[in-house]
Amino acid sequence: MVYDVAVIGTGPDPTDPGRDGYAMGYRHGHAYANNEACELVACADIVPENGRAFARAFDLGEDAAYEDYEEMLAAVEPDLVSVCVPPGIHADIVVNCAESGHVAAIHCEKPMADTWGDCRAMVRTCDRAGVQLTINHQRRFGAPFRKARRLLADGKIGDLQRLEFAGETLFDAGIHQVDLCQYFTDGADVEWVLAQVDYRQENVWFGTPNATQAVVQWRYADGTFGLATTGDSRPQGTCYLRLVGADGVIDIGVDDGPTLRSRTTGGKWKSVDTDGENLHGRESPGYLGAALRKARTRLPLLSAEDRTTPIFIERAIADAIEGLETGSEPELSGRRALRSTEVIFAAWESTRRRGRVDLPLEIEDNPLVAMIESGQLGPRSDDTASDGRDDTATDTEEVPTAGR
Repeated sequence: MVYDVAVIGTGPDPTDPGRDGYAMGYRHGHAYANNEACELVACADIVPENGRAFARAFDLGEDAAYEDYEEMLAAVEPDLVSVCVPPGIHADIVVNCAESGHVAAIHCEKPMADTWGDCRAMVRTCDRAGVQLTINHQRRFGAPFRKARRLLADGKIGDLQRLEFAGETLFDAGIHQVDLCQYFTDGADVEWVLAQVDYRQENVWFGTPNATQAVVQWRYADGTFGLATTGDSRPQGTCYLRLVGADGVIDIGVDDGPTLRSRTTGGKWKSVDTDGENLHGRESPGYLGAALRKARTRLPLLSAEDRTTPIFIERAIADAIEGLETGSEPELSGRRALRSTEVIFAAWESTRRRGRVDLPLEIEDNPLVAMIESGQLGPRSDDTASDGRDDTATDTEEVPTAGR
C-alpha cells in the first residue's frame, strides 16, 4: 500500500539563508520522497509563498499548497500527516487532525508541546480516535546510539548505573538526550526528578522559553540515575551522552574526539566504528548542505545540530509506516515520548516547588513559563530587587504559526 502524506508547516525555502529555523518540513518531505510506501500529495503553511515554494520543490503543483491545514485535510484526506510547526501549537493541530476523521497517523516534531497537559491531551485524543501518533525523536535510529546500546547489552561495561549529558538546552535540544536515556533504560519508569534552573537571560526557542542553565537529576525504577547539565556553564570537554556502568564507560559524541568510544575500568579507550554516521546523520550534500552551512555563519539559532541529511528522519518515518502496516506500536510512539517529556516538565516543577518531584507528574501547565510570567525567574535589570530577583515578569515572544 502507498500512503498519501501531507506536511503541515513547511517553513521558508531552506536555500534562503534568511530563515530562522531548521527547515524540518523539508526534511520530512525528503524522507517521504525517499520512502516507496509514501506519496507526498499536499502541504499547508500560513505563509502562502512558503507553501507554494514547498510544493514546487517536491513537484506537487501549486494547487497542492494550502494556507488552511483543515481545508487541506478535508480536500486531500491524507493517510499520514507530518506536523512541523513550533511546539506551542503542536497540540491544537495534532488534536484537530486526530478528530478530523481524515487521517490514520500523525508524525509530529519534537518537543511534543509546551505544556504537560497538552502533551497528555495529544496522546489521549489520538488513542481515543484510533490515530497513530509518533514524535520525531529520530536520534534513536542513529548508528552511534544503536551500537552503544549493543555494547551495553553485550555487557561491555557491566550493569548500567548512570546516564550523563551536557547540552545547549533541556527542552528543545535536550529532549533528544532525555529520550535516548529512556532508550538505554528500555523505557523504565522514572521515579523522581530533582532540578534547579536559571533564566537570567531570555532564551526563547521557536516561541517557547528554555532555561538558560539547568542541573537535573532523576532516578529510574531499575536504580539507574540520570544527570544533565545545560547552558553555557555546562562542563567543557564532555560528551553528548555518557553511559556509566559497573565495569566501564561508553561515551557518545566526544568533544574533539570520536563519535563513539568505550573502555573498561582501568583500561584504555577504544573507538567504535559508527558506519560513517555522526550524532546527527551525515553532512548535508549539495545545495541544501551549502545553504545550511552558509546560514549557520549568519544566524545564532542555527546550531551544530543543523548538519543533517534526513537519514535519521527517514528511519523515523519508516518506523511510523511499519506501525501503520502491522498495527504494532512504533518505537517513537506518543506514549513512549511522554515518558521522556515528563522528565523535563518535572524538572521545571521541581524548581517551582524547590524540592524533589515524585512521578507521575500531576500538573497541566509549563512551570518554567509560569515562573517567568510571575516574575520568579527573569532577566536581570537595573531595577533588580534587593533579593536578586527581577520584579517584573519576562515578556516572551509570540508563538509563530509558520513551519519551523
